[in-house]
Amino acid sequence: MDTSIACRSLNVTPEDLLRDLNSFGLFFEDMAVRDLRVYASALGGEVRHYRDNAGLECDAVVHLEDGRWGAIEIKLGGDELIEEGARSLKTLKKKIEEKSDEKSPSFMMVLTAVGGAYQREDGVYVAPINFVRT
Repeated sequence: MDTSIACRSLNVTPEDLLRDLNSFGLFFEDMAVRDLRVYASALGGEVRHYRDNAGLECDAVVHLEDGRWGAIEIKLGGDELIEEGARSLKTLKKKIEEKSDEKSPSFMMVLTAVGGAYQREDGVYVAPINFVRT
């Protein structure tokens, strides 16, 4: 579903979202997952959500046909939220490596609304949803 339809149905304006960053984050996450599904399907992949019984979750897990997968946390942006997303991704990776036969993720990324694209020292990528490589 297109997130803009949900916003319109609820009569949510851009000003409303700026006053309620919690709701804005939920709408942004929904839009980002929709876009990731489009990109993944073009590669023959799919996008799922992960949550375990301990409460650890990952907003989007991209699975490709060849078995590779990537973990993505979706945050509006800002240093604190990016750090929170990266910490969650690293916890997920560590848990998988310690207690599972699953392969480690091919990549981990915090997907943001704005900002520049870069790779952190810990290997986690940070990229805005509107990133265009020139």
